[in-house]
Amino acid sequence: MIDSRPVGYVIAWLIIGMGVSMLFPMMADIVFSNGQWTTFAISSAFTVFIGLVLVLATSAASLSTQGTSQRETILITICLYTVIPIFAAVPFVLGEPSFRIIDAYFEAVSGLTTTGATVFTDIENLPQGYLMWRGILQWIGGILIIIIAMTVFPRLRIGGMQYFMKGNFETITTVIPQAISTARGISIIYLGISLLCFVSYNIAGLSVFDSLVHSMTTVATGGFGNYDNSFQDLGYKAEYVAIIFMILASLPFIRYLTIFQDSGKNILLDRQVQGFFLIIFCIGVALTLWQIFTNGQGTEMAIRKALFNSISIMTGTGYVSADYNAWGSFPVAIFFLIGLIGGCAGSTSCSVKVFRYQVLLASVIVQIKKIYSPHAIIKPKYQGKNIPNEIVVSVIIFIVMFLFTLLVSALLLAMTGLDFTTSLSGSAAALANIGPGLGEMIGPTGNYQGLDDTAKFILVITMATGRLELLAVFVILTLKFWQS
Repeated sequence: MIDSRPVGYVIAWLIIGMGVSMLFPMMADIVFSNGQWTTFAISSAFTVFIGLVLVLATSAASLSTQGTSQRETILITICLYTVIPIFAAVPFVLGEPSFRIIDAYFEAVSGLTTTGATVFTDIENLPQGYLMWRGILQWIGGILIIIIAMTVFPRLRIGGMQYFMKGNFETITTVIPQAISTARGISIIYLGISLLCFVSYNIAGLSVFDSLVHSMTTVATGGFGNYDNSFQDLGYKAEYVAIIFMILASLPFIRYLTIFQDSGKNILLDRQVQGFFLIIFCIGVALTLWQIFTNGQGTEMAIRKALFNSISIMTGTGYVSADYNAWGSFPVAIFFLIGLIGGCAGSTSCSVKVFRYQVLLASVIVQIKKIYSPHAIIKPKYQGKNIPNEIVVSVIIFIVMFLFTLLVSALLLAMTGLDFTTSLSGSAAALANIGPGLGEMIGPTGNYQGLDDTAKFILVITMATGRLELLAVFVILTLKFWQS
């Protein structure tokens, strides 16, 4: 049997941390004299109290436990995006305006998974505490997924992430041999990039508060903003800042730890980084030319809008600076497809990830070569090393399960009465943690408020499943997982 006490102990401390984090939006409401600070004070006290009770109830088990088993680790990661959002949603329910429970939970899950899909309207008129809390949720979600991706997913052998275990990813063995050191180093880098992003937004003309919230959601590639129109009215300077930091947040953070030792050589030679930039360049050129020659847009604006919106969708950030639904059918198809790519493994970015497509492509090329040379010994390579068959199988299974989950989610959404475009793009936007979908309802100028409760619940499950790399969720549905 699974001992749930160590799981409860870890989650309890995370609940306490969530409660303490509520003090920051409380202070924001005090500064802006909104009168809503009591909402966060009460929510913080309640959340911390529940966390402390849970700590006391499970502390005896934690003292006798040397570590968590694989099954317990899976349960902890799942609870991160299912249980913790319950407490994160408390201020949304207790505050003014108060939101329905399903809407508050939807927003909390969207925040922690860095999806950025919102059910809130008239965002610019919400209390500043709400706006900061949404930003904090995404900022926390961003750092959590980096640490989980580099310390937990490889251990669970999920979707080919075992490639980044110490046998294949040299920086883990030579520079940061312990998971705690990895987490500490990544956290410092994450904080540093966030501060640099904050300063850059402020220089670009955003207010201190807007710079703070947008820096948190940019570095987390989350996409929550302080305005219904996202970036459409924030100016071209802010767009360029966002482009730079969305890219930085989508690179493998583990590479940043050695950037001063190798002058950035490792990050530039990383194949998935090269692939990431190649995709950005190709898509940027295609959309720019389309805007210039088809829609008659000026060169600078065409380049900026093409880069900003394509990078935002590909990385799963979800900011928008234009209604790309109106660009034409070709750009809309491009935006749908690049949302299923994502950034690099070990970043805050979402979706399938570039390295999985590279592994799949290398395997396909080898199979084609074997058709012409059936007796030759040819193996797929990545970063100059042979790719173990286990990695290839894991990647293929992940991609198949990703597409299967996408279709199932889309069918379930269609059963709620949504049209084809909304169902399919909504499923993709949730599973790949992108945020905006396609169409009038959930497209770049819409939100998810108009969906019924059943559709919102389906999307909540889909968001959490996508952020947890799919298999961590599917494995708990098997009988073997719960057997002793």
